[in-house]
Amino acid sequence: MRLQGIRFDTAEVVEVEVKDGLIASVKPLESAAAQELPWISPGWFDLQVNGFNGFDFNGETTTVQDVVGVTEALYQRGVTHYLPTVITGSLERIKQAVTTIAEACERYPDVCRSVVGIHLEGPYISGEDGPRGAHARTYVRDPNWEEFAQWQEASGNRIRLVTVAPERKGAIAFIRRLKEAGITVSLGHTCANADELAQAVAAGAALSTHLGNGAHTQLQRHPNYIWNQLGEDRLWATFIADGHHLSPPVLKAMLRAKRDQFILVSDSVKFGGLSPGRYSSVIGAEVELHPDGRLTPIDNPLILAGSAEALDVGVSNAVRYAGISWSEAIEAVTLRPARLLGLSGPGREWLEVGSEASFTLFRQPDRQERIRISAVVLNGETKYSFMGGGAQ
Repeated sequence: MRLQGIRFDTAEVVEVEVKDGLIASVKPLESAAAQELPWISPGWFDLQVNGFNGFDFNGETTTVQDVVGVTEALYQRGVTHYLPTVITGSLERIKQAVTTIAEACERYPDVCRSVVGIHLEGPYISGEDGPRGAHARTYVRDPNWEEFAQWQEASGNRIRLVTVAPERKGAIAFIRRLKEAGITVSLGHTCANADELAQAVAAGAALSTHLGNGAHTQLQRHPNYIWNQLGEDRLWATFIADGHHLSPPVLKAMLRAKRDQFILVSDSVKFGGLSPGRYSSVIGAEVELHPDGRLTPIDNPLILAGSAEALDVGVSNAVRYAGISWSEAIEAVTLRPARLLGLSGPGREWLEVGSEASFTLFRQPDRQERIRISAVVLNGETKYSFMGGGAQ
């Protein structure tokens, strides 16, 4: 296989030869060829995916087809690698979900390549309305290492990211233990004070989960837990740039504050990728997916019921609303998430001979349109292609 494209980071025109799933060579091409070629980047990486295209990781029962369905649907949106996100629930429900994800990885090689780990978001989060978000109050609880160990064993040691509220009893010791086990710790769904946040960072927390969301609707002007995390240079942060979770001015200010430590995530749910309309979730909630992509409960249209957009929308919105460059937006869904998790694979060794041949090829529109995915290549195999997409 040979891929021709414009490097997202340097704008150089290159031809990449792929053999046996690895990069065999990278050669420069004449810049005149750029007019007809797509841009090329490492395969995109989403740290937070709850579901997509009708498939759900957080229903009453997670199936292998849910994992396969999400994986295949995300290829069309530019995502080669992601973390299925399992949220707050009973011990049994979380165990069933992570066991099924592990089974899907063992049965399907492509799923195994794409699912580089699991994100456990809860249940060790705030129980307060606002910071708790849509997580079920019934199952929110204090950290329990023995319980977590059951999930990690059931997942085949695939849990790589855990979101926790540091104000929970025992949370600081739990964070320290996760860090020692090589698991990345994120702070989220929290209303921790400055001292609790500082202790969590000192214990090893490295990230803030969808900063600006999962919070009280009204806060003291300053200080508060959003400002404290935003100003903590030792914390990276993920942001949902779907156009609904954060208003454009807020997104712009937050990305500027975090500079090269922001990561874009979708936080998509099962209704992402579906047509506008009214839907019932497996837990009985009625929601409406609006034509503009906003997802709201039928009985309270002023709040959100999750994100219904994939990562391509977030990348486009970050450029449109925050005024950042395309290269910075792409870096925030490729090199940065790989670096955060300490991965040696996707995105970490960009265009080095012998490294993993996983790429997203795309067309850059003007700032008022959405980025267009041309092709997706996973370990040397084309998983999605729109009219060729630069792959040969």
